[in-house]
Amino acid sequence: MFQPVSLFIGMRYAKLAKGNGFISFISFFSIAGIILGMIALICVTSVMNGFENRLKQSMLQIVPHLTLSLNSDNQHTVIEALSSNAHVNAISKFKSSEGLVVSNSKLLAAQIYGVEKEQQNPLKNMLNPSVVEALSNTKYAVAISRRLATQLDVAVGDKVRLMLPSVTTFTPVGRMPSQRLFTVAVLIDNPAFHSQVILTSTNDLLRLNRVKPKDFNEVAVYLNDPFQLETLLTELPQLQPLKVGDWKDSQGSLFSAVAMEKRIMSLLLGLIILVAVFNILSALTMMVSEKQSEIAILQTLGLSPSGVLQVFMVQGLYNGLVGSVLGVVLGLSVAININEILAQIGVQIIAGMQLPVDVSWFQVTVIFSLSIIMSYLATFYPATRAAKLAPAQVLRYE
Repeated sequence: MFQPVSLFIGMRYAKLAKGNGFISFISFFSIAGIILGMIALICVTSVMNGFENRLKQSMLQIVPHLTLSLNSDNQHTVIEALSSNAHVNAISKFKSSEGLVVSNSKLLAAQIYGVEKEQQNPLKNMLNPSVVEALSNTKYAVAISRRLATQLDVAVGDKVRLMLPSVTTFTPVGRMPSQRLFTVAVLIDNPAFHSQVILTSTNDLLRLNRVKPKDFNEVAVYLNDPFQLETLLTELPQLQPLKVGDWKDSQGSLFSAVAMEKRIMSLLLGLIILVAVFNILSALTMMVSEKQSEIAILQTLGLSPSGVLQVFMVQGLYNGLVGSVLGVVLGLSVAININEILAQIGVQIIAGMQLPVDVSWFQVTVIFSLSIIMSYLATFYPATRAAKLAPAQVLRYE
């Protein structure tokens, strides 16, 4: 707890540092540096969070977050455990395969998903019922996005060939991948379905995989938050031996790259605050050199070395606190209104789109706390140096 006299003197030094123009200049730029650093950090982390959430919604909405292989012995127990878990959103039988789609003009990689009327999962919920009906009622039919149709140069009613390189059969000319002609029945306009996604009936996909319906035992688990997958596997360790795959197998590298980019950007922008904190250290060190005689007089009047230490810690923390508070207020204001600000100054970063913003109060709290802690640590050296001054030596020639 600060002594009242130390708090009073420290605040007086902080507010009346204009006696020395150079010290005042450095103090001002230390506060300004902290403010600018916090504005940049809060804005960048909020926009990166927004992009991450948008990617999560667009790319992980239809991908099964966890795929399990069950059998008659454990099926009831596992599904019951999953249904009672708070992280689980939906459970349904699901089949997907990685393959190739071939038209008369192109060959492209594709992710093939099976759909059926009985499914209850986010993939089916995103589809128009007529799409599911068309795939169920038409044998060997597919639904593809308009973008993929343009790339393949096909339209509704045209034929495309689906091939599964991982599933092979013996023929007179050797081992050949499983393949079959499918009819394009529906073109999908939903932007959540990217150009590599192909939908077909689950039964048709099982035939392409050469799997009998009675042997089909794969279950897809959709979570409320895909990033809680490890938490789910920790809470239900019996799922680990049954695991076939998860969303990280197909999309994990992308989200790891986004997370790494966010950490690097935060680290680089955090250096702005660190430089500003060093300005606090420089200003306090020069203040101690200038106020040596005043420090010695205060000690002769009874102020203890710990009191002198607290005086300069108060002064340094004042600069850090003012910069941090103003930085948080201005940073939140800019982050929340960043699209309006960019529109006012005529800057368009993404053509036809607004920047996604997701302010994380936890991250704002961490940024504010780290700024205060760094400001506090920066006061130690000059404050300790002031506390160790010997009054007799300082006042010998006064």
